[in-house]
Amino acid sequence: MELKRKKCIGCEKGNVKVLDKNEAQDFLDEVLGWSMNKGATEISKEFIFKDFVQAVDFVNAVADIAEGEGHHPNIKIVYNKVRLDLSTHAVEGLTENDFIVASKIDSLPIIFN
Repeated sequence: MELKRKKCIGCEKGNVKVLDKNEAQDFLDEVLGWSMNKGATEISKEFIFKDFVQAVDFVNAVADIAEGEGHHPNIKIVYNKVRLDLSTHAVEGLTENDFIVASKIDSLPIIFN
């Protein structure tokens, strides 16, 4: 099943599996442009927009996805650039949830600079 069609599983009760580096790499191959840190505990991607307003509109769309999935990225905005970092804080690593949210974010209609 495509990642963007899946639903995140609640991780508060420890019912999600922490991915090892190889498993995380397999999922990473399905989300273009995302990078994984050396410890395989976080994935990140930077988006560049025409201006601040487009960047904020994008962040608002990301917030809608995050709320709908109950899985939230760390977000950093610097004028027209948005950096998203995804990790499952409850398990201090990557889970399938991170890649589901990344895939859904990537499916947003985006106007790039």
